[in-house]
Amino acid sequence: MLRPQLKKLDSWIEEWDIDEEEQRKIFEMISDVADDAGEEEQSYQYILKALRTFEGKDSEAASSEAAQKIAIKALRTALLSPTHYDFHDLTSLSAIQALSDSHPIYSELLEIFAEKELEDYNDFQDEHDGFVEKENLDNSKLHRKMRLLTLASLAASTHTRELEYKRISKALQVPAEDVEMWVIDVIRAGLVEGKLSQQKQVFLVHRTTYRVFGEKQWREVATRLDQWKESLRGIKEVISRERQAAESQKEREIMEADRKVQGVSGMNAGRRKDNMVEMGTD
Repeated sequence: MLRPQLKKLDSWIEEWDIDEEEQRKIFEMISDVADDAGEEEQSYQYILKALRTFEGKDSEAASSEAAQKIAIKALRTALLSPTHYDFHDLTSLSAIQALSDSHPIYSELLEIFAEKELEDYNDFQDEHDGFVEKENLDNSKLHRKMRLLTLASLAASTHTRELEYKRISKALQVPAEDVEMWVIDVIRAGLVEGKLSQQKQVFLVHRTTYRVFGEKQWREVATRLDQWKESLRGIKEVISRERQAAESQKEREIMEADRKVQGVSGMNAGRRKDNMVEMGTD
């Protein structure tokens, strides 16, 4: 019943000239209702809307108690969501950035999920022993998400597009027999596209998404472009050789046909001459 009405919400807010504080309360309320109804993604989108009402304000507003409360709620929702893997919609927000001062451990955790890997998450747990449990963050959910994100990063950094099972096993810290299950899960999550090769024991990566795009990723793209250029150059050379070979073969066939025609013409001319000699004798 709520979803159809939400389509009109933005126009109502504009029409009724609702101030930002009231907008924030409305967005928070809708987020809570959606959460109670099991609509996790809807809940997240509206807590994000509430958080964005602090954008464009001074740093004091972004670091206020109200802003930090919503920032923590948004971050927790994103971390625990089974479908949310891209954290850049959070990291760009001033209220989230202010967590580095008010809630540095949460800020560190966000950084790990935004751009780091499983080993970093394990180090975080060792350094902040008991934090995840104390905050009721459900370590099993976080651990699973971190493995999927780690596999996505591994696939994105693979220049050859062939990711060996043993590399996946090591990075995800799982037995070799579980690798295919994790690859299937990361494909289902929409983080990677590819195909398993049981015979070669590799994951053939077709498409992947970078979790973070900086200098390292630009270098990887440049490397791949160079590889593609070399491949294209090789293909062009092969095509050129094949074309030259085909043209040479065609020339040989034409020359051979000409020789045959000349041979037949010579034989016919000889026969005509013999016939003329015979006629003269008679």
